[in-house]
Amino acid sequence: MANTPIKLLIAASGTGGHLFPAIALAEKLPDYQIEWLGVPNRLETELVPKEYPLNTIAVEGFQQGFSIASLRTLARLAGSIFQVRRILKQGNFQGVFTTGGYIAGPAVIAARSVGLPVIFHESNALPGKVTRFFGPWCSVVALGFEVAAKYLPRAKNVCVGTPVRAQFLDGGINAPLDLAIPENVPLIVVFGGSQGAVGINKLVREAANAWFDAGAYVVHLTGDRDPEADTLKHPQYIALPFYNNMAALLRRATIAISRSGAGSLTELAVCGTPAILIPYPFAAEDHQSYNAEVFTKAGAAITLKQSQLTPEELQSNVLNLLHSPLELAKMGEKAKAIAVPDSAEKLAQLVREVIET
Repeated sequence: MANTPIKLLIAASGTGGHLFPAIALAEKLPDYQIEWLGVPNRLETELVPKEYPLNTIAVEGFQQGFSIASLRTLARLAGSIFQVRRILKQGNFQGVFTTGGYIAGPAVIAARSVGLPVIFHESNALPGKVTRFFGPWCSVVALGFEVAAKYLPRAKNVCVGTPVRAQFLDGGINAPLDLAIPENVPLIVVFGGSQGAVGINKLVREAANAWFDAGAYVVHLTGDRDPEADTLKHPQYIALPFYNNMAALLRRATIAISRSGAGSLTELAVCGTPAILIPYPFAAEDHQSYNAEVFTKAGAAITLKQSQLTPEELQSNVLNLLHSPLELAKMGEKAKAIAVPDSAEKLAQLVREVIET
């Protein structure tokens, strides 16, 4: 009996921002027997490594206001809580870990109803509504940013940073790039998180010619939802929907232009990449602006609001930085100072302390 591995259910669903930290944690618990809790037809069906069995439940977020649809959502939530309870009891799990989002609700309620500890990881500077509501129910809330603690006065919390994918550690960051970019040219990397960013894409295409004239190359990760993704052609421009070797790409970048999801910021920090951040204007409670503020206050990034941003302003901000190597070096150092490269280890240790004591 003493050698029976501890069983942990990880509830993480929907976006890279929720999934990558959870996968990074799972990799630091090789002696645990881990299963996953997700939703059908979401990113977890592709991203979660095959060694973690995937259980799926039907659950969705509440829309604003009250309607017949919200009654249906409530009924589905109740059903999903019973589903998770059954999974936890039949599987003899000893704890639950979640990275938030709407799958966290049924996971937390079900776990507490059967007396299991819950570790909740909140990566954003402004914790989401689900975190603020369920945080006090959890054994502990692990924070990506110290500033988030002030929004969780009733929850036990500890700051551990946000875990990054394995490729950002263990030498992956120094892997060679398989892109045709000369060694000594400035490189601008544009990316919008796991969903892409059509608004940023349009601004970049209109601003890029001046950057080419300044000798810069642009690697533009457009996502797969932009119908105009292939409209700009230039020998110094590489457009791809996605790129797998993000660690080496960000390490090589002179400047990144990015959304400010917590996962993207964590990767920028670990790589020490100076950034121009354009928060997603429709993010829940504008939480990406709170994330960006942490980096801007630290001197690691410049934040530009999409609603007021013109191609000319984006163009000039990038050119000013390209012409200021000392400023770029300073920003890179400030970004590295924010990074918590051993975040996955710290989070794994926290999980062990909660579940094994």
